[in-house]
Amino acid sequence: MKQTAVIVCPGRGGYNKPELGSITERHLPKQSDLINQLDKVRENEGFISVSELDQKSKFDHRLHLKPENSAALIFAAGYADFKAVDPEQYDIVAVTGNSMGWYTALACAGVWQPENAMSIVTDMAKRTAAADGAQLIYPIMNEQWQPDKTREKAVSQMLEQHAGELFLSIRYGGYVLLAGTQNAVTTASKALEPVDNRFPMILPGHAAFHSPLMKEASDQALSVWDSSHFRQPELPLIDGRGVIWEPPGCHLDALQRYTFGHQVTEYYDYTKAITVALREFAPDKLLLLGPGNSLGGATGQSLVAANWRNLSSKDDFTQRQESEEAPVISLGL
Repeated sequence: MKQTAVIVCPGRGGYNKPELGSITERHLPKQSDLINQLDKVRENEGFISVSELDQKSKFDHRLHLKPENSAALIFAAGYADFKAVDPEQYDIVAVTGNSMGWYTALACAGVWQPENAMSIVTDMAKRTAAADGAQLIYPIMNEQWQPDKTREKAVSQMLEQHAGELFLSIRYGGYVLLAGTQNAVTTASKALEPVDNRFPMILPGHAAFHSPLMKEASDQALSVWDSSHFRQPELPLIDGRGVIWEPPGCHLDALQRYTFGHQVTEYYDYTKAITVALREFAPDKLLLLGPGNSLGGATGQSLVAANWRNLSSKDDFTQRQESEEAPVISLGL
């Protein structure tokens, strides 16, 4: 029996050393036409092709994590995973994503053709990476994925103390990402209580994504990528505010303004997007696109936060995932 599913697209940071070769391994030769199309776009615009990057013998941090390369790899892997979903097994009822995953979601929903999406993804990666500032990630949950009020309060205090320089960037399951000036992010990273000898973690190579420091990149994108590059989605889209864009009545000018305006300069609420997906579409499964499984933890935490089907802790989620009723499927694995 066919199951309903919401497609979830990963953001920055999905393609790392363990994912090297994954596009070739998972999607060739079945999707060679798609990969060739994306490679031609890259080559015509003067960039190294996705295939050449994916087929390198060794992972090169400077090459593979260069924003315009990393974004292209993440988009290509995710979109290829989407095209490989068996329509006889799953009825796709909506699409959402995290951060840069909004661009992949637009392509999956048919708003952009994959070739156009690759051009936009590459361009936006360059524009936003060139902006000022930094970004850090910090957990606001305990070990069982329940809210930690002390950490939440500490984050709120940091935002108040550095108002105008430090901003909420992404709500990501049991984590928050903060973005701002280099000084504000560094100060916050020293002030927040350490967790697990890992957090707070300043994310290498990240600018102040999803914050007002992205305004110049946003203004440039709004002028370059006008609404003529958009068309009506074929599937409902859930954006980073939890707003649903329902076909066929989407106002394309508004979709363009959100995509290159609010989505770039304001915080992205991945937790809310997942909550809306669950409550408005009640899918049997959430299908997480690759590469890898970067969305797995935050998605599970979002289910627990929503108390989805009585999931109230990490142990609940883990037990459910090990059953036939597993709500989350990571296609990248």
